[in-house]
Amino acid sequence: MNQVIQVPQTMNIPLFVGQGKIEYGEKPVPAPGKGQLLLQVKANALCGSDRSQYYEGSTTVPGHEAAGIVVGAGDGVTTAIGTPGVVFLMDFCGECRSCKLGFTNQCLNKRADYGFTHDGGYTPYIVVNENVFFPIDPSIPLADSTMLLDIMGTGGHAIKRAKLVHPDIRSVLIAGAGPIGLGVLAMAKLLLGEETPVFIMDYVDYRLELAEKMGAIPVQLAIQSVQEVIKAAGLEGADIAIDTSGKTSGRRTSLEALNQRGVLVCVGHGQELNVGVSNDLIAPERAVLGSEYFQFNELAENHALILKHLPYLRQIITHRYGLDQIQEAYELFFQGNTGKVLIEQ
Repeated sequence: MNQVIQVPQTMNIPLFVGQGKIEYGEKPVPAPGKGQLLLQVKANALCGSDRSQYYEGSTTVPGHEAAGIVVGAGDGVTTAIGTPGVVFLMDFCGECRSCKLGFTNQCLNKRADYGFTHDGGYTPYIVVNENVFFPIDPSIPLADSTMLLDIMGTGGHAIKRAKLVHPDIRSVLIAGAGPIGLGVLAMAKLLLGEETPVFIMDYVDYRLELAEKMGAIPVQLAIQSVQEVIKAAGLEGADIAIDTSGKTSGRRTSLEALNQRGVLVCVGHGQELNVGVSNDLIAPERAVLGSEYFQFNELAENHALILKHLPYLRQIITHRYGLDQIQEAYELFFQGNTGKVLIEQ
């Protein structure tokens, strides 16, 4: 029999009003409809893709890396009240061609992007369709479980995309040592083996130092070239490069550092990539791929990994704030001297 959890009628919410300002207001706690769950949010992680909402404003409450506890349910659901879990960003239909093959991140009839089209994880309570809720082992702290999403999910998916083209990966280059870059680093070590050399380039010393603690070979672009550092490690180039920076320069540098048969995977949204087709792609048989978020079914694989490697993965989380400190959290986050930043409730 489901337990009963008392839920208030109203809640205080952050309002992203634009120009980097966050105010606070009040709204009713939503009621779950058929097939829906009401979650009490316990944590949500900041992401670089929140930048436009922070500076330009948002009519919905942001937050797309949410973890919480089920406190209410509509008709037809099977998830028990009190179940802890995380929310998959994309509300996939489950019926289209993509979904039937497991490509839920490429759903052809997507119903929502939580935190963008619908209120997200900075509200104390959110309603989501049950299909996007992934239950977690109660031994995993809810704040730490947010790493199952953009950190482990997006990072691991990019590596799996590269393996489709290059199954014998022996070296990795990452452009950008922000939270997603650190996630790619962690998943490279977990999926490809701790001995696999992982180079990571950035200009921010704080993030490069954190990456080095996690097993990466750092490249401080202000004073080093990628090729110099790779050659100093006894290699000619990298088998795969994963760009999390979204910068033309980062993508170009990554492409030029690839070995023959190398693969560039673009994860960071943003600028363009300039390619000389004959020299960059055809002659060396290199490939360029895109990688968007991850597939819902990857959560189960990553759940098993986080249970085994939580102390290692936890290094990525460097700052934790309360719901009334979102302004301060974003100001620090966008300065660059952080890893993953969490808002806890």
